[in-house]
Formats: sequence, structure tokens, C-alpha cells
Amino acid sequence: MQHHQSRMERMESPRRLPRWEWEQPQSPRGPHELYFKNLSKQKQKQVMEKNGNNRKLRVCVATCNRADYSKLAPIMFGIKAEPQFFELDVVVLGSHLIDDYGNTYRMIEQDDFDIHTRLHTIVRGEDEASMVESVGLALVKLPDVLNRLKPDIMIVHGDRFDALALATSAALMNIRILHIEGGEVSGTIDDSIRHAITKLAHYHVCCTRNAEQHLISMCEDHDRILLAGCPSYDKLLSSKKKDYMSIIRMWLGEGVKPKDYIVALQHPVTTDIKHSIKMFELTLDALISFNKMTLVLFPNIDAGSKEMVRVMRKKGVEHHPNFRAVKHVPFDQFIQLVAHAGCVIGNSSCGVREVGAFGTPVINLGTRQIGRETGENVLHVRDADTQDKILQALHLQFGKQYPCSKIYGDGNAVPRILKFLKSIDLQEPLQKKFCFPPVKENISQDIDHILETQSALAVDLGGTNLRVAIVSMKGEIVKKDTQLNPRTYQERIEVILKMCIEAASEAVNLNCRILGVGISTGGRVNPREGVVLHSTKLIQEWSSVDLRTPISDALHLPVWVDNDGNCAALAERKFGHGKGIENFVTLITGTGIGGGIIHQNELIHGSSFCAAELGHIMVALDGPECLCGSHGCLEAYASGIALQREAKKLHDEDSLLVGGMSVKKEEVVTAVHLIQAAKLGNPKAEHIIRTAGQALGLGVVNIMHTINPSLVILSGILASHYIDVVKEVIQQRALFSAQTVDVVVSDLVDPALLGAASMVLDYTTRRIY
Repeated sequence: MQHHQSRMERMESPRRLPRWEWEQPQSPRGPHELYFKNLSKQKQKQVMEKNGNNRKLRVCVATCNRADYSKLAPIMFGIKAEPQFFELDVVVLGSHLIDDYGNTYRMIEQDDFDIHTRLHTIVRGEDEASMVESVGLALVKLPDVLNRLKPDIMIVHGDRFDALALATSAALMNIRILHIEGGEVSGTIDDSIRHAITKLAHYHVCCTRNAEQHLISMCEDHDRILLAGCPSYDKLLSSKKKDYMSIIRMWLGEGVKPKDYIVALQHPVTTDIKHSIKMFELTLDALISFNKMTLVLFPNIDAGSKEMVRVMRKKGVEHHPNFRAVKHVPFDQFIQLVAHAGCVIGNSSCGVREVGAFGTPVINLGTRQIGRETGENVLHVRDADTQDKILQALHLQFGKQYPCSKIYGDGNAVPRILKFLKSIDLQEPLQKKFCFPPVKENISQDIDHILETQSALAVDLGGTNLRVAIVSMKGEIVKKDTQLNPRTYQERIEVILKMCIEAASEAVNLNCRILGVGISTGGRVNPREGVVLHSTKLIQEWSSVDLRTPISDALHLPVWVDNDGNCAALAERKFGHGKGIENFVTLITGTGIGGGIIHQNELIHGSSFCAAELGHIMVALDGPECLCGSHGCLEAYASGIALQREAKKLHDEDSLLVGGMSVKKEEVVTAVHLIQAAKLGNPKAEHIIRTAGQALGLGVVNIMHTINPSLVILSGILASHYIDVVKEVIQQRALFSAQTVDVVVSDLVDPALLGAASMVLDYTTRRIY
């Protein structure tokens, strides 16, 4: 058995899960139906009409070896069982047709499948050059077969070199490709081949949520990815209760009991053949010393397999009383053998994937599966200089029973895959689309695209309010909705999704084409992942929150997330004073103090995404306490919270109110009252405002001396009250060379919303042009 992978539907979750917990469906509308929640009966009917009501989907399944057939066979049975929807053509190539590897094409015939074509594509030699020549031979032979079959879609599995030839041929001949088990990570050249097939494939079926996220990270279209689970699990999870004693006796002899034998399956590592052969030799030595009956399967056809067979013969494995060496075991029987083994040892993917379904102990050797997700039944031996380490692992693992793992499937993959196949619209363009990350601005333009009404959904998560707006390419706020920001995570996510869905519907009526969603939020943000790492104290339950996934899944739109200070800087760059300026700083003066830095036209995030925390620049060694826990921060002097604190002190001393002012008994004293008192001539209020402005000025001077921008933009509700004092401090304290830097007040009314929108508008137009 070798590598396989599949995938189960994307589920909506507000937080990124470390591992998918598989559940059996409770009803026909169980968890596995979520992928199709937006594929209404009407849409399915439309797809059928487009494809032709009586038009069956012609599916070509190509299998190269015993391992991929174990994954493809359940799908083939499912396709064959629905002849009203599908026509199945089976192509067999690779090691299936080689006697030394068991002539495993016979098991396909025994399963009552008609083999349309047999292609001898293996160039013998079992070295690197023969693998390349085999790919070339397959590429020469496949075009004629595909021209005759003319399939609508080809199903390709996994990461073998034969599969790469299949995918290359189909892609160049404009045949749609469904790739099974893309997105997984193992640890050898297989990774490169698997990912190359992913880029050629039009549709993807994967096993785990991690694999799904890898595909998304590789810029694959979300709508063409199905998280289904591994097809082989459909058979695995229903097989253990079958008669197994006769199978054990057949392959291991009379007198061998369940849990008292070992199954060994080890393949060469093509990127380090010498080391893998050495480890195989040590494995056999350890197994001989361990003195338990062992079923050894011959390695696959990769480069280095010939040398591994020589090692087996050198050790006398084929004639040793404790060993049974076989070229192939039918999958149904192999399942029973590993399910009741005392231990499975080697470097085959079946050890870390299928065997986990039975809780059988596994010893995974070397680096061939180093990147795979594994259950607790797997013990890794990454390297071994002697047999002792492997022998110790055998003593630790043999005979144990671990909890059964469903990391790779829940037994319902095939129904999901068949439904996915039925949903494929053959009238859709064949050309793949990729979801690329942001790139540097491209000035080329497409007039048809510019003439469209491009817009963005902008979300601003403030300490008090939650706002969602439709923003046009010109920065006009077409529609805006405001609600109180809920205090709990769950309520907040629900409100955001509801507001975004309503805004997206309204955009249709307003003739606005929504390109994506931009989110501005307080706290430290990882914009690459769309995750809020740490929140400010103003927003509760807002740390380690994945914002991108639930919103993207709900709206089927790309989503960008960044800190509100960074968004303000982006707004100035696209719509405000920063337009056309290469280096500038935006400083926000509101409830808190924040900002963003644009350097050489790019936003600076810093190594841990906490650049431009300008509110926490120290302007005094021993000053007021800041919300961050430190003292003397700029925010502790000049923020709205700081002014409110000083206003309350004056009010408590009966020193705040002057003629023309009044504060009701139940009214909360705020910074607004302090500013009003200063305007009416209250000397103490004037002093506090001036001190705050001086502190802000010192912060600006520090920014000038550190970054040397050509422009500083003061934004927020307090900016106009500070600007004159800030300029005075610059003239008094800044170096002469920095005194010429312009300091201006922002003209933008909603910088957070505009900045959130600019992330969408800048990125999408760059990508499409």
C-alpha cells in the first residue's frame, strides 16, 4: 500500500481547527452536505440542462499501481453503480502490468471492471533515469488513448510519477482533471509531484482540513475543492468484523494468532536512496532479532527498489522461517492483515493513513512520510545508525491497541465525490483560475474592466460600533450600516456575517460588483492568514480569531484583514493626502492612539505584525499608566481615554465646568467635556489639552527621527485639536533636517472603512489587469 489522499467538504467554522473531527452523518442533510448547501436543486437542474439532459458524464479512471487502485476502486464501483449518470473507461498502466510486482491488473479484472486500454509504460532499471524514461514513454502513448476515449473528465490519484504523466497529457489535451488526495505533505519527491499535479488539475478531492488549507494556500479556487475524506476509508471502516483468521493463515501460516505478527512495508526514498537502503537493512536485522512472524511486502517500483530486493535476498528473508515475502496482497485481505497485526513497520503511507482506522501500532521509519498528519498509534523513528533504535521501537509498540483514528475519513467519501462529479458544469470555461496573493501594482489597464462598477465590502470593528459599508472604486461610501459591537465572540461573528450578507444582497440592487471583503479591526493582526492574534482591551473575546475563513466560506469572496491603524494608512495612500507619496506615516488620535507606516509605497507590518504601534512610543520615563501596563506611553497622554481620565479628575474636584456648561447627574464625563471647557477658557482644561498635544508632538518627533517620512498625517477626532501644538513642538525639538516635514490633518471621514476597502480594491484590480 502506498500514498493516497482525498477530501471532505469544507465546513464552516469561526475558528481554525487543528484537526477535523469526523462525524457519521445523522441524516441525509448531515455534515457532508455542507459543501452543497449553495447548490440548490434548481442549480443542479441547470447544470444537467447545460450538459444535456441525456448526456452522461464520461469519466476516465487511470490506475498505475496497487496502491492507487485501493483508493480509486471505491469511486469506480460508485460510478459503475450509476450508469444513468456516468460512463466509465478504465486505463491501466505502470507497475500493474509487471510480473515482478504481481501483475496486479488481474485484481481489476476480478472486480469485474472492463479494462479499455493497457499501456506498458515502465522502463525497467529501477533507478532515477528509468523513472524519467517511464514518464516520457507514458507521454508518448497516452495521447492516442485519450483521443480515442474523449473523456469529459479524468480522475488521477496521488503523487506517483505515472500520475504526473497522466495529468500532463490530459491538461495539454484540454481534458478536465479531478485530482484525488492533493494538498497533503509527506516528505520526498512525492510532494513535488503531488503539487505539480495539483496545478494541472481543475478539481480537487482531499482528505483533511489541513490538506484543504494547503490547496487554498496554493491559490486553488475554493469552489473547486471538495473535502470528502479518503475513499479507501469507505471500505476500511466496514471491514474489521469480517472473517480474518483464514486470511491470516493463508499469508502467515497455521498457528499464527491475531496481534502476534508484524506487517512490514518499506519503499526506497528517491531523494536519498543510499540512506533508505541502509535503513531497510537495519529494519530487517531488527525484525530478525525481534523473532516474530513477519509478512514483508516487496517495495514499489521507485528508483532504489532493485537494491532493496537484493538486501532482502542477502538477508535470506524469502527462506527465513519467521518471514513471508510477497509481491502483492489484495486490498480486502491486506485490510484484515493490518487490522489484526501486532504492529506495522515501514515507511508506506498506509501506515500513517489507513492503519490508524484500526488503532494498530505503527512504526514509521525515516523521512518518507515526515509531513503526514498521524494519529497517536504512530511512533516515528526519523533516523537510525544501528538496529537498536528500531528494535526498541518494536518492543514499545508491538501488541498495543490504540484508539481508532478518523483523521483521513469517516466512511462517506464516495457519495460526496459522486455528487461533486454530478455538479460539474461542462459549459464552464476550461481555463483554470487561481486566487493569487497581493502583488506589486501593475499599471496596465483593461477598459472593459474599468467600466464596470467595482466595489468592496468594508467592515470596521471598533470598540463600540460595528460598521459595514459598500465602498466604490473612487472611495465613495455607497451604503453604510452601523450596529453595536456585541461583547462575545459568537454573537460578534453572527452579526458580522448577517450584516455582510445583507450588504452583498443590497449591492446587487445598487448595481455594485463586490470584489471582496476588507476588515479593519483593533489589535495585532496577521494579515497573511486573516487572523486576529491579540485584541485590545476595548474588544473582548477577540484573540486568536480566524476572520477570513468563516466570512469567505459564507460569501464565497476573498477576504483581507488588517489592523485599524494600518487600514487608516492604506486609506490615505489610496484616497487621501498620502496619494502619490512614497514614504509617510498616519497617526490616529481617537479612543486610543494607533497608526500605520507606508515605506516605499508598501505598508510595514514588522516581523511579528506589531509595527506602527505608535501609541506605545515612550514620551516620559515616569508618566501616567497606559492600558498596555507600561507608563509614559503616548496613548496614556493624548488618547480619548487619557483625556476622559483627566476630565473626570477635574470634575471630581469641581474644576471642570465653567459658564455655559452643564453635566447631568447620570451623564458620563468624557473627553468632549474637557475640550468644551478648554474652548470656554478653563485654564486647567487648556493645560491638559496642551500637555496632550506636546506629548503627541514628541511622539511625532521620534517618528521623524526614526523613519524620516516626507509626510505625517494626523487622523481621528482629536487631530484638529492637536495640530498647532504638534507643529510647535516639531520646531522646538526636531532636528533641523526634519523640520521641513509636512504635518497635516486628514480629510477622510471614515479612514478605517476606506482602508478596509482599499485592501480589496487594490488587490483585485492588480490581479485582474
